[in-house]
Amino acid sequence: MDRIMIAATHSGAGKTTITSGLMRALKDKGLKVQPYKVGPDYIDTSYHKQASGLDSHNIDEFILPKDEIRNIFAAYAKTSDISIIEGVMGVYDGYQSDSDYCSSASMAKILNCPVILVIDARAMAGSAAALVKGFVEFDKDLDIVGVILNNVSSENHYDILKQAIEKNVNVKVLGRIPKNSDISLPSRHLGLVMQSELDDSEQKLQTMADLVTTYLDLDEIIKISKAKSTWESKRAIKRSDKNLTLAVAFDKAFNFYYPDTLNILKLAGIKLEYFSPISDSELPECDGIYFGGGYPEIFARELSNNTKMRASIKEASNNNMPIYGECGGLMYLGGYLIDSDGNKFDMTGILSGYSKMSAKLQRFGYCQGKLNESTIIGEKGQIVRGHEFHHSEFITDLEPVYSMEKEMSDYSIKTWAGGYKYKNTFGTYLHTHFASDYNLIYKFCSALEEYSESNL
Repeated sequence: MDRIMIAATHSGAGKTTITSGLMRALKDKGLKVQPYKVGPDYIDTSYHKQASGLDSHNIDEFILPKDEIRNIFAAYAKTSDISIIEGVMGVYDGYQSDSDYCSSASMAKILNCPVILVIDARAMAGSAAALVKGFVEFDKDLDIVGVILNNVSSENHYDILKQAIEKNVNVKVLGRIPKNSDISLPSRHLGLVMQSELDDSEQKLQTMADLVTTYLDLDEIIKISKAKSTWESKRAIKRSDKNLTLAVAFDKAFNFYYPDTLNILKLAGIKLEYFSPISDSELPECDGIYFGGGYPEIFARELSNNTKMRASIKEASNNNMPIYGECGGLMYLGGYLIDSDGNKFDMTGILSGYSKMSAKLQRFGYCQGKLNESTIIGEKGQIVRGHEFHHSEFITDLEPVYSMEKEMSDYSIKTWAGGYKYKNTFGTYLHTHFASDYNLIYKFCSALEEYSESNL
């Protein structure tokens, strides 16, 4: 299981563009490249998939147990030639001030993975050596094996940087990426714009891959990725024999899913049928529905205009079909949505209440919820770990199902309530990964089985 992590000194240094370009460049050399992303981000992985042709899998220390992180890595790495992991933020940026928990550095040590450090080298010379030395010596247990210099202005600039670093630090400079505005990726309120929404994403990606091929030492990168250890995925997921089908909303409004969550649902014996709440007129034949997050606020008009689909989903809910919605899914399950311009759009009307967009970020970061009553994904008392990241708020008179909490930077605990249900419909702002606790899978599977049997 050959592997390498692309980390950086800070957010915005160029991790995603360089990682995606490297994936495509190695794919163009005939290698099967398996991508991963440290942390819960859904958007960077869309670029990885376009670059490599394979689903990119999130590995997150807060949400997933360490053994499950290794299971996820091994399950997909075993069939690839090389695995490339994109880090998160700066390499030592972790949970609050803890550089050894939920950081790229911590993940690299969990997976015994060498690290290449990306540096934004614009307007730097000899100081780059001091910067690299600090990162290399900060944690001697972290194996930083190389440096990529981004935003280099000229050949002379590169020579100065390379000589300074390799003279003062025992680490290889693996090349540089010249300044190039054509490869910058656009962003909006939830981070980068999804790859699928960019008309020129393929052009940008190929430009980046060409730069990587020209200016980075790919042979050396392949060499230093050689595996130091290997292990097997030890998953043992109970499988239903009830021929269950789960309808999964997937289009430009709903596309925030962890591919591994979908895969373990299939391992549990559930057939997935994808549909579009925007363009399809009715649900596929199914025993339950799953709405991931996304951008219903951007595509609210299209969602609202599809009255047949909204009616089909509401009828399914009234008939006790299990329906689970996360974040954007919660917004769609409400009565209506008010966008940032004050426009009102009808949604499914299953959950009493509405969502309203705000310029202010309402929730951000890791948190966990304790179920105050049983739902389709957990029994009363179940702890569900995940993250929230949203600019909307859900306004309702419904009794919240979750008691939420988040540890703050001063180690105080911030609490709030959230998550709402109606019959077998459950909507929440909390994004989770079903591999965080297999009981989530089994409870959801049980709800689908009960519905299926009641409709025989």
